Amino acid sequence: MQATAYTYDPETRSGQVLLDDGTPVPFDAPAFDKGGLRLLRPGQRVRIEVEGEGGSEGGSEGGKDGRRITLVTLQTF
Repeated sequence: MQATAYTYDPETRSGQVLLDDGTPVPFDAPAFDKGGLRLLRPGQRVRIEVEGEGGSEGGSEGGKDGRRITLVTLQTF
């Protein structure tokens, strides 16, 4: 799934992305670290993997709708 980086805190390595429908979904340090990134700037297009409602697997906590990002990496074409 694709999204746009919205916020990022380099100290906690966490932040939020915006889905294409404008929904903000938070990510935590393990999701950021799994993607192998060193830095993320707001506005960058990213590829994310999601668990929970609306994602590929169920039963996770995270965003308001139950989605939890498990990976954040740069979108490549």
